[in-house]
Amino acid sequence: MKVINIAKDFSRYPSGRYRRDSPVSGQRFRDDFLRPALEANKEVQVVLDGSKSFGSSFLEEAFGGLVRTGSLRSKDLGIRLFIVAESPIYETYKVKIEKYINAAEEPN
Repeated sequence: MKVINIAKDFSRYPSGRYRRDSPVSGQRFRDDFLRPALEANKEVQVVLDGSKSFGSSFLEEAFGGLVRTGSLRSKDLGIRLFIVAESPIYETYKVKIEKYINAAEEPN
């Protein structure tokens, strides 16, 4: 299983939806870290702990965007992507990620 620790492997201060918004945007995390990890590995674990905060635009683009862009279906992510929130303060972000994935429109 591939493990991505956002704070250690990407940024302690992730922000923004698109690359034009920030060099540590949700789009960049999805396209440069998360999607390649899912393409190369059967299962991927994403650790939320350690980052200062997560904006909703970052989370929706990074995780909901996997479904919206046609990378994977939400049901596939449910069995391949594991979001880890060891500290209770990150549990809210984990719940939001699951909501964004489930709410994303899957391509027809």
